[in-house]
Amino acid sequence: MRLALFISGVGIAGLSACSAAMAQSTEITVATVNNPDMVTMQSMMSAFNDAHPDIKVNWVTLPENELRQKVTTDIASGAGQYDVVTVSNYETPIWAQNDWLAPMENLPESYDVDDLLKPVKDGLSVDGTLYALPFYAESSVTYYRKDLFEKAGIEMPDKPTWSQIEEFASKIHSPSDGVYGICLRGLPGWGQNMALFGTMVNSFGGRWFDMDWKPQLTSEEWKNAAHAYVDLLNNYGPPGVTSNGFTESETLFANGQCGMWVDSTVAASYVSDPETSQVADKVGFAQAPYETTEKGSNWLFTWALAVPQSSKHQDAAKTFVDWATSKDYIQAVADDKGWLAVPPGTRQSTYASEAYVEAAPFAPLVETAIKSASPNDPSAQEVPYTGVQFVTIPQFQAIGTRVGQLMAAMLSGQSSVDEALQQGQTFTDRIMQQTGKPQ
Repeated sequence: MRLALFISGVGIAGLSACSAAMAQSTEITVATVNNPDMVTMQSMMSAFNDAHPDIKVNWVTLPENELRQKVTTDIASGAGQYDVVTVSNYETPIWAQNDWLAPMENLPESYDVDDLLKPVKDGLSVDGTLYALPFYAESSVTYYRKDLFEKAGIEMPDKPTWSQIEEFASKIHSPSDGVYGICLRGLPGWGQNMALFGTMVNSFGGRWFDMDWKPQLTSEEWKNAAHAYVDLLNNYGPPGVTSNGFTESETLFANGQCGMWVDSTVAASYVSDPETSQVADKVGFAQAPYETTEKGSNWLFTWALAVPQSSKHQDAAKTFVDWATSKDYIQAVADDKGWLAVPPGTRQSTYASEAYVEAAPFAPLVETAIKSASPNDPSAQEVPYTGVQFVTIPQFQAIGTRVGQLMAAMLSGQSSVDEALQQGQTFTDRIMQQTGKPQ
């Protein structure tokens, strides 16, 4: 009887401890975008679960445009639906100044903040304080099919012009063979088609606003860039281009259907991996095109993880963000999936790794592209804003979204270049008059 009571007592104590552990476990919800690197992060969750069994992670994975809308609504209203949000270097400084994001302070020494690439770290900071931690960073680059170029007897320069890109597209465009001269983003969105087109405007010498914050969308520079964009895609692009964003274009190129593709450096590993790309052994790399100036021809974009002030589980959320953006995470991905699968663009140690450079020979080009992007000096003309492919003001989401729709209307033939740009000018001017000049 005494033995039975003793065993029973141990059982009760064990159940109590188990109940206490269950009571202490924390559930967090992570909102993220459905691109390959974020999918990889979800597949690595066993490592996080092993290290932090007291934190359960729920995922909300959405297309980029939908993610932006839902996260912006949630965080602006303080609803607290998400504990970790995927944000960019556009939202982060604006939201931090609105006190919507928790500062990422008191990181463990092992995190090594000084290892973060400076342009990336600066873009996620306000007054020297980080408000989001970079998961991956990107610039833009020109991908091309070396076999098609060789067959056509043409050679890609290290830094092509948009005029050269059009000439090359005309020589390798062969729809009957299932290959289109070029793929570019056509899907409307300030972070979709406007990311690419914004750099085109810069490289044609244009700018969004003059120093008095007057819109410049009807300038000759904008018109020249728009004509080049529309002509390229209408003459040498795939059908249905207004439905193609980053992910769709990446798939087309990896399937061998694009002779060239100007887009994010983050796709370099995907199109170079034989497991995901049918043209892995045929891909060439060059810097993003320019036309009259190289200023602003390379974009700078960071997908980062942040913790909203409205989160009820900030400590657990910060633990997750620390893990997902750490050097240890990068090494874990390399060990589990190979160096081509690691999220690029964030850390000096990644580019200093001989194993990474050996696996990813494009790494030096990507590092150069990221470091050459200059958000503080994006145009040949003086500007009152920061940002390369976007303008870091709250109004830009509405402006970029509307202008992106007008760009799609140009591509589909629903509007001429002049008509669409005039509509964009009128819309932007009205928004700025209603909200006043940014301070």
